[in-house]
Amino acid sequence: MRKLVVPLQVVSQFETVFDRIKLLLEKGAMAVIDQVNWRDLYPGELPVNVRAAHDGEVLYLYYTIKGEAVSAQHRNDFDPVWKDSCVEFFMQREGDIHYRNFECNILGALLAARHETRESAEQLTEEVTSIFRFATINHHYLEGRELSDWSLYLEIPKKAMGFDTGESLSGHKIRANFYKCGDETPEPHYISWSPINLPNPDFHVPHFFGLLEFA
Repeated sequence: MRKLVVPLQVVSQFETVFDRIKLLLEKGAMAVIDQVNWRDLYPGELPVNVRAAHDGEVLYLYYTIKGEAVSAQHRNDFDPVWKDSCVEFFMQREGDIHYRNFECNILGALLAARHETRESAEQLTEEVTSIFRFATINHHYLEGRELSDWSLYLEIPKKAMGFDTGESLSGHKIRANFYKCGDETPEPHYISWSPINLPNPDFHVPHFFGLLEFA
């Protein structure tokens, strides 16, 4: 099981998203998303990482992806964003039988739900509207192919993760995994931070989540 200590940083002291991203790059903990769990079926791999920090009230995530042949078809929240170039964060509080997924594509379209199983889920409509997103993309060509370097910045309030108003994220541990996928991109791929030992692609497996410790 992979572990990551998420540092306490006063990210909200900075007014601009660019300054907040700079702080994450300098002081955030980095998780490398590099587990190609189904290499025989989907060998695609990309340089992907996510920086994480929190201020007790909000979890801040900054994903960076390099050299992807991207797809961006879905523009609305709760669209099937996993079909596009997409990054994801799944988490489960200690002692909770439910887990939550947050999936966001390259356009910033986001879906989130509270699951007992993959099939048994409740959309987190109010929570999605509370999550700030900011995406950037730069295109370039390599041997005649258009590839893209892109990033996604997220601010996920503690309530969206199932924490109460009076709770601080500090001192808590959660089970979690970070993912990069793209079911209908030119090169479909399914990459995770914490490895998944299953025969076919499936991210809805809390048993294989890693551990995040909030400082």
